[in-house]
Amino acid sequence: MSTPKTQSADQAPDPADSAAKHRAKQTVVNLVLSLVACLGIVIITVLAVPRDDSNRIKAVDYVAAALDAETASNLNLVAPELPKGWWANQAKWNATAADGVKVWKVGFVGPNNQYVGVTQGFGVNPTWVALQTVGFEPDTESTAKNNTWTKWKPGKNTDADPRLWTLEKDGNFIAMSSTATDSELDEFAALLEKEIK
Repeated sequence: MSTPKTQSADQAPDPADSAAKHRAKQTVVNLVLSLVACLGIVIITVLAVPRDDSNRIKAVDYVAAALDAETASNLNLVAPELPKGWWANQAKWNATAADGVKVWKVGFVGPNNQYVGVTQGFGVNPTWVALQTVGFEPDTESTAKNNTWTKWKPGKNTDADPRLWTLEKDGNFIAMSSTATDSELDEFAALLEKEIK
C-alpha cells in the first residue's frame, strides 16, 4: 500500500503555482488602479466643466409692454405693482384674435416658484367667458378674504392650475390662474382691482 506524498518543509514550492498566484493578485491590483483612475477623471471633469445655474427664463418688462399695447388700443391694461420677490415672465397683447376678443396676458412668478397668470379680455362674449372656466367648478372651500372675485377649482380629471379666480367689472373680464395660495391671490386681487378703477 502506497502512502500519499507529502511535501517536506525543505522542498521548494512549484514555480508554476507561484506564478499563477502572482498573476491573479496583479490582475486585482490593476483593476483597482484602473477604477481609481476612472473615478479621478470623472471627478475632475465634473469640477472643471462650467455650469449655468441661472434661471433660463428671463424677466419681461410687462409695464412697458402694457404701455405699448395701451397706446395702440386706447384700452386700460392691468400692469400691477408686484409684491416683493415677484417678477414677470410673460407679457402678451393680442388685438387680432379670431373670436374678436382682445386679450392681454401677463404671467408672474413668485419667490417660491409659485405662478399667477392673468388674462384680461376686452369685448368679451358669453362663449369666450365660459371657455375661461372649462374644466373648473366653483370653489366653496376657499379660505380667501376677497369676496369680489369668483373662485374656481379644477374639476375631476382636469389637469389645470389648482386655483382660478375670475372678475367681471365695467366691461373688463379678468382671470387669475394660479399655483399661489389664497392669501397671495387676495393680495394680487387687490392690486388688480386698483388697476381697473
